[in-house]
Amino acid sequence: MPTAFIPPDYFRRYGVAEIFGRGAECEVDLGCGDGGFLMAVAQQHPDRLYLGVERLLGRLRKVCSRADRLGLQNVRGVRAESRYFLEWMLEPASVRRLHYLFPDPWPKEKHHKKRLVQKEIVPVLHRVLTPEGELLFRTDHAGYYEWVCECMEDAGLFERAEWTDLDSYPSSDFQRQWESQGRLIYSARYIRKA
Repeated sequence: MPTAFIPPDYFRRYGVAEIFGRGAECEVDLGCGDGGFLMAVAQQHPDRLYLGVERLLGRLRKVCSRADRLGLQNVRGVRAESRYFLEWMLEPASVRRLHYLFPDPWPKEKHHKKRLVQKEIVPVLHRVLTPEGELLFRTDHAGYYEWVCECMEDAGLFERAEWTDLDSYPSSDFQRQWESQGRLIYSARYIRKA
């Protein structure tokens, strides 16, 4: 099965078995970029299924080529805007973990509406996650960190939890870049309430 998942119809929902050819749940890397984190975590956990969502075609092609070269049968990539994919294309309760790592924080106030996490997206995150599924969020931007935490906590659909395995969690390229510049990294883990 090819690494790139090309939906035959962008106006219907897809389950994990249709995307991967097997399985009932997967983990999703939202805005997977060049796939550094995705490749590392897929190699670390070959028994799990990982889907990278990326809107930029060039980046997604590189991710899929890299996964193919590494022989990663547990990776798929889809070209889509993250919000649309979550809201309209994923079957409910099909994602065990959402990885939302170092997204563009859109720091100017007039651009805040471009941020993926908004109050109205939190119920969508709740819907696509399996019972006790989780959102793992990391950023170097204090303002966006506070924004996401506020949106998640105000919705009442998730419980904040300690992130105990941070040391074994693979780094993304952006994380390594920001850490090399001495920036603080903010991390949050939210578990879906029933």
